[in-house]
Amino acid sequence: MGDGKKLYKSVRDRKLCGVCGGLGEYLGVDPTIIRLVWALTVVAGGTGILAYIIAAIVMTDNPDELNY
Repeated sequence: MGDGKKLYKSVRDRKLCGVCGGLGEYLGVDPTIIRLVWALTVVAGGTGILAYIIAAIVMTDNPDELNY
């Protein structure tokens, strides 16, 4: 059922906290696209800021990248 993928903040590809980099790795897309979508949600209504802060608090760093 599950393929063992877990959602983590990226340690290697972070601009602020690594949330968008981690989402990009998890979804298999370029993190730049995630960042652009996030920026659009911030401009469109501001809910992206709250979502990013919550994700940054809830998500942990990727343990496979900590010794990078």
